[in-house]
Amino acid sequence: MSQLMNLPFMVSIGGWEVLLIFMVVLLLFGAKRLPELAKGLGKGIKEFKGAVEGIEKELDEAAESVEKAQETDHATGV
Repeated sequence: MSQLMNLPFMVSIGGWEVLLIFMVVLLLFGAKRLPELAKGLGKGIKEFKGAVEGIEKELDEAAESVEKAQETDHATGV
């Protein structure tokens, strides 16, 4: 478990790192493409959150149906 805490992607990103990443993206894609990229990223995040919420809802419904089945079994003495 202690090995998982030493992974490089677990490190927080500071202000200089964010600035450097932004500058690299700006150089690669240009200023005209940045709004399009940001819009696409925002849509992707929104779709991902919607999918996660849908899965959570299905899991909650499944858990409720299992609980109801267990209550019914206890009430009937099975």
